[in-house]
Amino acid sequence: MRILHTMLRVGNLQRSIDFYTRVMQMTLLRQKDYPEGKFTLAFLGYGDEKNNTVLELTHNWDTDSYDLGTAFGHIAIEVDDVYKATADIKQNGGKIIREAGKMNAGTTIIAFIEDPDGYQIELIGKK
Repeated sequence: MRILHTMLRVGNLQRSIDFYTRVMQMTLLRQKDYPEGKFTLAFLGYGDEKNNTVLELTHNWDTDSYDLGTAFGHIAIEVDDVYKATADIKQNGGKIIREAGKMNAGTTIIAFIEDPDGYQIELIGKK
């Protein structure tokens, strides 16, 4: 068994694809419209779906925004250098909500950013 993907509902698919490809450096792996269901799915990631867990963006054509709720926490992405990653994300227009630094009560370097729909992404330094 393995985790295949994490799904996020997004209000503007092209804006989200731009964020995850340009700011987060993911690759758009595939995208398909489902006219009968009035939604589009886009799969993005850092490698192919056969060997990697990916992100599924779901855009329901009649919905522009969602209430994020209180149960979802964040997506975690490992990076080589959290300080460099946050600088690159800022330069590409990304929103940093917690600057790079040591985690509370620990030594791991982390940072938090926010995607265009308000979902939080934790950057974790490679150990």
